[in-house]
Amino acid sequence: MNELAKNYSPAEVEDKWYAYWMEHNLFGSTPDQREPYTIVIPPPNVTGILHMGHMLNNTIQDILTRRARMEGKNALWVPGTDHASIATEAKVVAKLAKEGIKKTDLTREEFLKHAWAWKEKHGGIILEQLKKLGASCDWSRTAFTMDELRSKSVIRVFVDLYRKGLIYRGKRMVNWDPKACTALSDAEVIYREEHSKLYYLRYKIAGEDGYAIVATTRPETIMGDTAMCINPNDPKNQHLRGKRVIVPLVNREIPVIEDDYVDIEFGTGCLKVTPAHDMNDNMLGQKHNLDTIDIFNENGTISEAAGMYVGMDRFDVRRQIAADLQAAGLIEKIEEYENKVGYSERNPDTATEPRLSDQWFVKMSEIAKPAHAAVMDDDIRFIPEKFKNTYNHWMEGIKDWCISRQLWWGHRVPAYYLPDGSYVVAETPEEALEMAISRTGDSSLTIGALRQDEDCLDTWFSSWLWPITLFNGILDPDNEEFKYYYPTADLVTGPDIIFFWVARMIMAGYEFAGNMPFRNVYFTGIVRDNLGRKMSKQLGNSPDPLELIKQYGADGVRMGMMLSAPAGNDILFDDKLCEQGRNFCNKIWNAFRLIKGWEVSNTAVQPESAAKAIEWFEGKLGETVAEVNDLFSKFRISEALMAVYRLFWDEFSSWYLEMVKPAYGSPIDSATYAATLGYFDSLLRMLHPFMPFITEELWQHLAERHDGESIMYAPMPEAKCTDSTLLSAMERAKSVINGVRGVRASKNLSPRDALSLNVIGEWNPGLDCVISKLANLDAITSVTEKDPAAASFMVDTTEFNVPLRGAIDIEAELERLNKELAHYEGFLASVNKKLSNERFVNNAPAAVVELERRKQSDATDKIAAIKASIAGLAR
Repeated sequence: MNELAKNYSPAEVEDKWYAYWMEHNLFGSTPDQREPYTIVIPPPNVTGILHMGHMLNNTIQDILTRRARMEGKNALWVPGTDHASIATEAKVVAKLAKEGIKKTDLTREEFLKHAWAWKEKHGGIILEQLKKLGASCDWSRTAFTMDELRSKSVIRVFVDLYRKGLIYRGKRMVNWDPKACTALSDAEVIYREEHSKLYYLRYKIAGEDGYAIVATTRPETIMGDTAMCINPNDPKNQHLRGKRVIVPLVNREIPVIEDDYVDIEFGTGCLKVTPAHDMNDNMLGQKHNLDTIDIFNENGTISEAAGMYVGMDRFDVRRQIAADLQAAGLIEKIEEYENKVGYSERNPDTATEPRLSDQWFVKMSEIAKPAHAAVMDDDIRFIPEKFKNTYNHWMEGIKDWCISRQLWWGHRVPAYYLPDGSYVVAETPEEALEMAISRTGDSSLTIGALRQDEDCLDTWFSSWLWPITLFNGILDPDNEEFKYYYPTADLVTGPDIIFFWVARMIMAGYEFAGNMPFRNVYFTGIVRDNLGRKMSKQLGNSPDPLELIKQYGADGVRMGMMLSAPAGNDILFDDKLCEQGRNFCNKIWNAFRLIKGWEVSNTAVQPESAAKAIEWFEGKLGETVAEVNDLFSKFRISEALMAVYRLFWDEFSSWYLEMVKPAYGSPIDSATYAATLGYFDSLLRMLHPFMPFITEELWQHLAERHDGESIMYAPMPEAKCTDSTLLSAMERAKSVINGVRGVRASKNLSPRDALSLNVIGEWNPGLDCVISKLANLDAITSVTEKDPAAASFMVDTTEFNVPLRGAIDIEAELERLNKELAHYEGFLASVNKKLSNERFVNNAPAAVVELERRKQSDATDKIAAIKASIAGLAR
């Protein structure tokens, strides 16, 4: 190895070692006799670039993977990307629009050529960025949810579920995204509190002069009204029973129906029923055999069926119809109103629309049962455990999953329609043709006569198979890799996709592999800025991760992220944490340079202080290894990092190195030097999962290494039995050293001047050699009486004092003590004055009076001590 540079340069170190790891295939894994440790990346969207959430998630995954390698496990971290149907199609459509091309002007095949070209150009960006972070994925295994193996697996699963009767097609009310023109699952709708208006509309009672008043937040849907509903138990609306009313502006008569679903307390107790555009209205419509009028086109504009405002956007119609109703005298009043509005998870600026549509669904109730029990029985562990409640609530109320999307980019539904309108479900067109001929008996049928369903499958329908399909567990469940690597060990993800992905992967695991997909799920928090706001492009409060890495180094950023990342809790991120990480890198670097700069002597005798230091640090290291092991078992990864950080910074750098450091100009004995290098090696190994680059660089400089050797395969230090008595004694010794240093600071004494120390009371002298070296003492003496001219301090119940005669300027010290005496005498006089005031003593709260008495006692003791010191110095 070349000589170590004076200053740590992250960019040079990181590029060099990542290339080395890749060159020697150190991230690769194949099945062998070792215990497997498998972790699969939550596949980022091919539309994505690295953001702070990715940084946090992938740092944690890398820490777990690197630690597993060092524990002797066969660690495999599998990378990949998700095709992200809606998001990617939107990106491609937008790109084409800039080129003056409309999607509607292209055939499906032409559009998909553009989509694949976009994916090839942009799809791997985020994975390349992850390499800058130090991600130790087996890149040779990089998968894509629409590659050949994954695609075939998805289609086979669809066909399998269909043949089991668990997939069906039907016209159902779905959540519709008018921007993407596709259905969404319930989990893809994000509800937001919004300031809205409640319109009280007048529906004329047919054949009478009166009106029924209906309160609604959506006057634009009145063209789809096919009934008014009242609660039969509502006394105020009994006069409407059996009557008909006229829809305002539309002038269509509709019946008044009765159902106890209606909330008597909401509005006037009259409900407009629009079966095509409200989930609950749709249920009422089915129950009461109402007509259904779909007034919206798929893009959220008004359809011909409405008969009015045709072609206008739904929100423009809301404003216009309110004005027209007002002008016609058909609005009773308008109130301000707060309500929840659903928005598309994929297009956050788009309010969803309930819509009747032919879609494909998966029956979830039976599939969900083993997955539900696995988490609730802790076969699969959630960290933190609080997310079990969230999971339980969703699983108990699980609904059928709408899996079809009206898109071209994605896995196409493998349903093939025959000329007579019926359909068959098959893995290939050839198989579909065989089934069609068998069903119809018409051997003249050709593949060209069959029409494949236009819809694609929900992105999550491929992602839910991810841990299985990465090892070809659907197409070839008996293969060696699937048996070895599955189930995986840990999943690291955000709680925002607990339903989209985590729950569904667990269901798929039990349904298609007969086993859980992973044993532990570690939920990260949301990354927020130091004001508590979620980091986002819109707010402009999210730093560029690559710029952070350039400024602070990958290890510094990784440490900065982890210092603020307790499991499941939001992360308040601040650049200063990365600065702290960079400073720690510099501390490690400088400590190594200090040690390597010592001259080593094979003949020098090991000082007693160094022997004691080595014995103590051996115990401290073992204690911390045990603590870190325990914290990792509980997934308290941030706390584990802090434990290693404190061990290095506080115990090793601030104490151990000072204990063993040779005198200026003198060599260090070889035994102490070897022990120190050994401890540095252990510390680097403990730090490596968190800070891979600097630890590799310094580990390679610790000793001669063979080409291809790496710290990532060096064993993690083992926890050993520790001498708790020695550890406690050293803590007391450190307190004594700090006490002497405090005296030096308060008396302005040079650290170079040797002092003596008196001990009054019980004291074990076993570590006096360490105290003498670090506190620069020429003697430690047990005495029975205190030197009145000495500065005192306490450690536990033992008093220590540092004789000052001859060490300080007597006149200057007397002047200082007399000033201090005058201050305390003045303070005592004011306290005495208060306590001599009977009115104060009798009327003030007892706690306040007691506080003043404590002040009086403390001041009296302090004055006595100062007078004793003055008397001692004046002798």
